[in-house]
Amino acid sequence: MGLSLKGLSKSYSNIQKNQSLEVLHSLDLDVETGSFVSLIGPSGCGKSTICNLLAGIEIPDSGEILLDGEAIQGTSGNFGYMPQKDLLLPWRTLIDNVLIGCEILHREKRKAQVEAKEWLNQFGLSPFSEYYPHQLSGGMRQRGALLRTILFGKKTLLLDEPFGALDALTRQEMQRWLLSIWNRTRHTVLLITHDIDEAILLSDKVIVLSQRPTRIIHEFEIPFPHPRDPDELLLSSVALDFKRQLLHLLIP
Repeated sequence: MGLSLKGLSKSYSNIQKNQSLEVLHSLDLDVETGSFVSLIGPSGCGKSTICNLLAGIEIPDSGEILLDGEAIQGTSGNFGYMPQKDLLLPWRTLIDNVLIGCEILHREKRKAQVEAKEWLNQFGLSPFSEYYPHQLSGGMRQRGALLRTILFGKKTLLLDEPFGALDALTRQEMQRWLLSIWNRTRHTVLLITHDIDEAILLSDKVIVLSQRPTRIIHEFEIPFPHPRDPDELLLSSVALDFKRQLLHLLIP
């Protein structure tokens, strides 16, 4: 069934100026189970507000958020949520950081450690499992943060510009790496991004948002089959045409 936003609206009040800022107005959005969907839009359009509403940090003024048919607005813990900053705890080793979700959910410790070590090996992080965050590169920390998100055990992942703070080469490496992981796990993913190439490379569908109050101005179905070759895909005429269309919508 997947994730659905039905008539979602959100405004913020400035009491001192007696003003109201409408960010979302009756937004409808569907993310099918097992799909990878990217939201892209201009700065300040409401992408972070959508994240906060989905994560249960904020409550919508009206509308519903449905996950597999169940209304979840105003509740937390429904998604594996990864923000832009890795937020690894500096006093915990990498393996202890990735196990935080398992501890919160009170999973059996020995079984959780075995699973975490298997994933660390798949993520190329086994040699660094006992390192602290300050001893890791930015890409390693982001891989650790994503592993922590996956080990939280939710079928739907909410990724809020997770690679936005990385340098260009590390970001490309992380995009390719995320694509390979998703091909194995097939989580349902909603990615918030400002990177057009990233959206085209990773997604089954790219949804373009307007300036606030946010509405959907276009949806692109990305037709490339999986697994994908990033070098071949992003230089193809089809991908370049998508990029031109997206640029036209985002920078009219």
